[in-house]
Amino acid sequence: MFSVDPFITDYASVARSVDDGAFDEYDFIVVGGGTAGCVLAARLSERSDLRVLVIEAGQSGKALYKSRTPAGFSHLFHGQHDYNFYTVPQQHAANKKKFWPRARLLGGCSSINAQMAHYGAPSDYDEFASIVGDDSWSWKNFEAYFRKFENYTPDPRFPHVDASLHGSHGPVTVGYHAHTWEGSPLFVEASVNAGVPFSPDFNTSKGTLGTNKVLTYIDSRHQRVSSEAAYLTPDVLARPNLKVVTLARVTKIVFDSSSGTPRAVAVEFANETQRSPRFRARARKEIIVCGGAVHTPQILMISGVGPSSVLEKHNIPVLIDSPGVGANLSDHPTFALRLKEKLGVSINYSKPYDLMSTLKLLKATAQYQIFGTGPLSSNVGEAATFFRTDDQKLFPPAEFNNTIEDSTSGPNAPDIELIIVPAAVDEVEFNVEPGLYAYALITTLLRPTSVGSVQIKSADPWDDPVIDPNYLATQHDLDVLIRGVRGAYKIAHTAPMTNLTDVGSTHPLLDHHIDRLSDKELGEMIRDRVETLFHPFGSCTMGKADNPAAALDTQLRVRGALGLRVCDASIYPKLVSGHTAAPVLAAAEKLADIIKAEYPATA
Repeated sequence: MFSVDPFITDYASVARSVDDGAFDEYDFIVVGGGTAGCVLAARLSERSDLRVLVIEAGQSGKALYKSRTPAGFSHLFHGQHDYNFYTVPQQHAANKKKFWPRARLLGGCSSINAQMAHYGAPSDYDEFASIVGDDSWSWKNFEAYFRKFENYTPDPRFPHVDASLHGSHGPVTVGYHAHTWEGSPLFVEASVNAGVPFSPDFNTSKGTLGTNKVLTYIDSRHQRVSSEAAYLTPDVLARPNLKVVTLARVTKIVFDSSSGTPRAVAVEFANETQRSPRFRARARKEIIVCGGAVHTPQILMISGVGPSSVLEKHNIPVLIDSPGVGANLSDHPTFALRLKEKLGVSINYSKPYDLMSTLKLLKATAQYQIFGTGPLSSNVGEAATFFRTDDQKLFPPAEFNNTIEDSTSGPNAPDIELIIVPAAVDEVEFNVEPGLYAYALITTLLRPTSVGSVQIKSADPWDDPVIDPNYLATQHDLDVLIRGVRGAYKIAHTAPMTNLTDVGSTHPLLDHHIDRLSDKELGEMIRDRVETLFHPFGSCTMGKADNPAAALDTQLRVRGALGLRVCDASIYPKLVSGHTAAPVLAAAEKLADIIKAEYPATA
């Protein structure tokens, strides 16, 4: 362990005040120490001839008990380590603003997510490769980067996993170290009985359709494996060529246009709360923006890279007119089907409401702190079911006319994911009512056709961006979610889930009446209660040169600029049909290899 803090908050030790007119120089500056930023910091600094500076607005997630503890992540929402974003009122979702948690921490949202290690369907990546015109992003080629970050250890309790299909020497632990809630195996068995096949492993070339317990980013000590924990190890942080600045907000990327094409040459930043003085560091080679699907467009736009109409509205000089910056925002909309459980095993005590629930939480906390086991070692989303809404085993033709447009990337790709959660969920918070024993099936639309945008409110980097995911703007998205919810209801009432589900409940906050609602009535309920799965994607995408909406080329370089790249969830042209941490980790691993090849080691 470090005897001193390895993270830098004395900015004068690594950069100069903008008033000095001088620069401290680095080869690469990584803007944002999130899921991708930690990967790039570690991989680029492997080369001792490269000086790397990381600038992050948050602090260490590893230092926070609620982040390290797998089940503790929701307790970070709305606090100092969350940006506490809300969308604009959603026109097609009851005109409500929706809460969007975004981490203000090293590791980014890998420090506050549900730790579900799921990579999407192989055909997703083949579709990406076709859209961007670069086969290196196809599954057969890109899969190697999933295996590069993986450190999978076989578990005798799960003999169905073929360990040879996973990486075993990467920095990111994936496995089955999480707690198993009593309802999770019942859910998997009921899904099979309802017509969904058992999947030995969601993350191989065989595809992701099926049901099973989910691999997690949780280590053998039952602690979260964030990108920070995996990549910014003590040995990495001790490298003399790597500096990690924390609690600092990037206020602008500085360009030099003297040679014609704007070149990104420096980054300005300041203390996240004090806002002044501002400091500046120069990049000899490149600046890589890793702010995520919300902050990356904002940083680019306040620096003069983005749609000219937006920049001119806020009196920002247009350096590069790039209409794709902030466009094409996608997210996974969800509906939490809330049902009473009759075994008394839900974790409704996770937010205590009386003496008994407080005692239960204290017991679970002691069990976790002493042994690393128990309910607090659960990632909460322990098991999942992936299916297609045109699956006639789950939805017989006599029951549903299969007329919904297919938005999936291929016949073996799902359009719905169900996640079982051991508590009722309302507005991404647990416990819709104190003392209520209930659980939720999070019904997730994996391939929405609605797209939205991220824009800036002003030129002030401290102003929250304007987030509009445009939920349920298409009839397709509502139709698929309606069918998905009906599939979830069917599974909840299929044995052995009938041992858990209190089918006779009439509780007004729960959803046991779903089967009596028409599609129109259910659709209205979904519009009212739709929420996020925390997966914003695609707001600064790569693509072909003739695509004006593609802000990046397939090497993740910003078109129209020199020395500037982007690497995070914003780069993909479509939403992956699964969870988003893995595609970001893999993209960062790929970009690190690209950069090292472009800048050979000096003698």
